[in-house]
This record gives sequence, structure tokens and C-alpha cells, in this order.
Amino acid sequence: MNIALFGYGKMGKMIEQIALNRNHNIVAKIDVDTTEINFSEIDVAIDFSMPNAAFNNIKMCMVNNIPLICGTTGWLEDYENAVRICKENNGAFIYASNFSLGVNLFFELNSYLAKMMGNLKQYQVSMEEIHHTQKLDAPSGTAITLAEGVINETDYSGWKLDTANANEIPITAKRINDTPGTHTVNYNSEVDSIEIKHTAHNREGFALGAVVAAEWILDKKGVFTMKDVLNLS
Repeated sequence: MNIALFGYGKMGKMIEQIALNRNHNIVAKIDVDTTEINFSEIDVAIDFSMPNAAFNNIKMCMVNNIPLICGTTGWLEDYENAVRICKENNGAFIYASNFSLGVNLFFELNSYLAKMMGNLKQYQVSMEEIHHTQKLDAPSGTAITLAEGVINETDYSGWKLDTANANEIPITAKRINDTPGTHTVNYNSEVDSIEIKHTAHNREGFALGAVVAAEWILDKKGVFTMKDVLNLS
């Protein structure tokens, strides 16, 4: 499989290493200084670029009939436009706030726990996420996905960074050097606490999930999620 990488930072380099180990080819490394792209030699693209570049990268790939895996966060105000452009061009597209296979199982666990906790009003939910200092958006896309999972199963109406109203989920975002990512969901009452946590030990899990998604989406048409890739739908 011939893969193009949109963004060639730490994640791009890790994806390259994983892809080569799985016998794929990296045929393009597209970064801020790239002026020309030969779409004819690309089978699938993987985007871990910048929030202000992701939507344009998606649009270029859809118009040129290139399936795209997008792990860039911070651009979701344009998500519905990306879906529309994908459908108009009969393209293929997966966005995930986190491609780690473990995190996507954690999303399912989070939703299941929220469903059980929905009628137990004595518990107040809160979340904490910790990432490396180079991460630009806060809270993380993963934390937002976790919050949305709780909102879908409970009476919470939204989330807010740090201080939240009674019907909102407070999310604390911390930035610490060389931390790949830790996400914790807490349910606290006066008598006890319940906590679930996912801790990434390195970036390899994120990169592997993105490559697995790229392998899965080849020759498919439509807008998908990691639930589809992992057969969790």
C-alpha cells in the first residue's frame, strides 16, 4: 500500500516506522513547505498535521479520490463540511480524536459506565487529561470524545474546561513534558469514588491504530469511525 503522510512531525515519523514494518510504502511526506503532490501514486493518506491545515488536506484528498485517515484535532468546526465533501466525491474518510486501539476500547467502556451511572445522581463526573507541552489544543480531542460519550448517556448537557456549571462536565487539562497522554474519568460521591483511566506509554499505539485504519479503509467508500474498524458498532 502506498501511503502519503500529511504532517511529518513526531507522529508522522512514528507512523512511517510502523507502516514500513508492516510492508507498506511511504510515497509522500507532505509538510508546510510542500508545493506539489502526485496524487496518482497514493493509495491512502494519513493526516497528523495542524488544526489550520487538516480540513484543506481532507478536501484535497476527497477531490482526488484518495481515502484519508485524519488524527488531527482542533478543526472540528469544519467536520460536517468534510463529511459533505466526502459524500459529494464518493470518497472515504475516517476521523478519530485518538487512533489508539486501547483508547477506542476505553471509549466503549466509558459509554457503558456512563449508561450505568446515569440514574445515580449522587455521583458527579469530572475528567482530567494530561499531554505533552507541544499539544496545541485543550482539552484534548480524546477528552472531548469521552465527555460526549457521558453526555449521550446521562443528563449532562455539555462540558467546560476547568470550572463548570452543575449540568456540565468539568475537564482539567494539564501539559507536562514528554507525556504521551493520560485520560481519567471520575465519578465522585460523598461515600466513594469510581475511576477509569487510560495511560499511553508511548506514541506507538496511536501510530499503529492509524495504520490499521488505513489498511481497513482501502477500497471502501463512505464516512467511518474507529468503531467500524474495530467492529464495535
